[in-house]
Amino acid sequence: MNAAITRQEVEDFLYRDSALLDEWRLDEWLETFEVGATCEVPTTERPNADPHSSQYYVWDDYELLSARVKRLKSKHAHAENPHSRTRRLVTNVRVGKPGDGTVPVYAAFLIYKIRDGNVDQFVGRYEHILAASGEGLKFRKRRAVLELEVLRPGGRLSFIL
Repeated sequence: MNAAITRQEVEDFLYRDSALLDEWRLDEWLETFEVGATCEVPTTERPNADPHSSQYYVWDDYELLSARVKRLKSKHAHAENPHSRTRRLVTNVRVGKPGDGTVPVYAAFLIYKIRDGNVDQFVGRYEHILAASGEGLKFRKRRAVLELEVLRPGGRLSFIL
């Protein structure tokens, strides 16, 4: 791993991640993951729980994540057909100490989801593990932790945080 990964490079990577999701460019978004990567969203009640012994909203390995993208793009994802409009704000980006070919990345997010006349807000933090490759940065672990007490009644995580 190149020890010279800058916060600016990480921010650019995270901003591109947000743009790809907001623009519903899911195939390109999936390419930002290493094969074998994971995507996690723990429940609001137990954000630090072990995914092996607790329920998570999302705990996808690369194959499940690929299937999720395929389903979201199909007409079978009724909750996202047509897909919601979203706008993501990412801030307070911090780059942790590199090690073992990876770098931990932390950031805050606010996502506005617009659907069926409702505007839902999802506030939280990212706790990612990125790996540098010849193709640039890639997700090894993408983790979104919601800071909400609960999802609003009828609120759904039918889209990707």
